[in-house]
Amino acid sequence: MPVYRAEVIGSLLRPAWLKEARAAWQDGRVSMPEFKRIEDRSVDQAIAQQEGVGLDVITDGELRRTSFLGPLTDVLDGVGPIGEMGEAQKQWQAGDAKAAPSPSTVFAVTSKLRRRRSLAAEEFTYLRARAGTPTKVTLPSPLMMALLWSPKYSAAAYRDPFDLFADAVDVIRGEVSELQSLGCSYIQIDAPELGTLVDPTTRVRAYETQGVSTERMLGEGIDMLNAVADVPGVAFALHMCRGNNAGKWMASGGYETISKQVFRRANRFGAFLLEYDDWRSGSFEPLSDIPSGKRVVLGLVSTKSDVMEPADGLVARINEAARYVPREQLALSTQCGFASVMEGNPVKEETQAAKLKLVADVAHRVWA
Repeated sequence: MPVYRAEVIGSLLRPAWLKEARAAWQDGRVSMPEFKRIEDRSVDQAIAQQEGVGLDVITDGELRRTSFLGPLTDVLDGVGPIGEMGEAQKQWQAGDAKAAPSPSTVFAVTSKLRRRRSLAAEEFTYLRARAGTPTKVTLPSPLMMALLWSPKYSAAAYRDPFDLFADAVDVIRGEVSELQSLGCSYIQIDAPELGTLVDPTTRVRAYETQGVSTERMLGEGIDMLNAVADVPGVAFALHMCRGNNAGKWMASGGYETISKQVFRRANRFGAFLLEYDDWRSGSFEPLSDIPSGKRVVLGLVSTKSDVMEPADGLVARINEAARYVPREQLALSTQCGFASVMEGNPVKEETQAAKLKLVADVAHRVWA
């Protein structure tokens, strides 16, 4: 696993002009070549911003996706909009109150998955050609399909949701293999569905009541993740948060309820990128379950809040985490992406740049 002390999780805020261009392309008012030029320009800006603040490894900002799930939704047949909100979509919260329903369209699996093309290959080849800094590609966990499996809409195609996950594994493995052939050496698998299992209420309402066994997710589900990460020549990292949707979250609780199962069983992953920005994340004690030699990237800087964290406070928290994992195995990042969905989190663009610079500055101060 390469040693990067200052990381970015993945998505960056989409400029307003990019969102306007996507809407115009979808309405037929802009041609595909013209839209792609606009999309390219937005990625160029994302690369410049990340390199400008001094991050050790960068992404393309996931700006070509409608959400972080793009490789499982934007370029697949079998996923479509439905006319009602599922139980998982009802779990989003903001602050201490239940959040209003997300205005975005609700999707579900409605037929067998079929991959049309690779989205990640397009992202990586463009990023590779323009970046002067090490790069990584983010891919969604195939288990994220648990939030798109519906007894009403999906059961005709997949009676057992784990059959759906198995097909999603094949899709993501196809992406991984293609990326490896193109020279990609660092892939991050985003698995917020595992992070949400820390909350008993979310386990029941978002998964169990829908017929998805959370114990199977923590057993054969992790084996599926290992299967995705079983590609030579590529370093894999596993990112877990508790949900990130326009500043809203889905679950609360410390990692201790899943740490032994995930940290020890997900043995194909060389690093764990963990959300630790507020009270919902619990203590650092579960880091004691991290196997020797695995890296831990501490997500101490919030992407859900426009408030800047004090640098000295971040240093103190890194020192606290080092009580449970040797400092040389630690690194620093934001707790999640700034725009896991098209809408983006309630953070100003200038704050995003300042927070990314904060990550780089503190990391290079601690691990000088």
